[in-house]
Amino acid sequence: MNLRPLADRLIIEAGKKEETTASGLFLPDTAAKERPEQGKVIAIGPGRLDEKGVRIPMSVKIGDTIVFKKYSPDEVEIDKKEYLVISESDVLAVIE
Repeated sequence: MNLRPLADRLIIEAGKKEETTASGLFLPDTAAKERPEQGKVIAIGPGRLDEKGVRIPMSVKIGDTIVFKKYSPDEVEIDKKEYLVISESDVLAVIE
């Protein structure tokens, strides 16, 4: 991938959202066009700068699986594959 995030941005590979209903029906990701709310971090920026110009390191790392705000990511397509770009402030939690 030739995509390098800037400042406090993350590149996310969205998790597949496959669900099974209470009655046992399988709903693939294509059935519900909801935006994903979790994914795997595949690239991180260097971190944001504070008021004094000091770099604040990122609190997530490459490989983390995260939960993020539903409507915060921007979608980008590189080499026919979709990625999400979000700010670190939109990350709600790291799944451990």
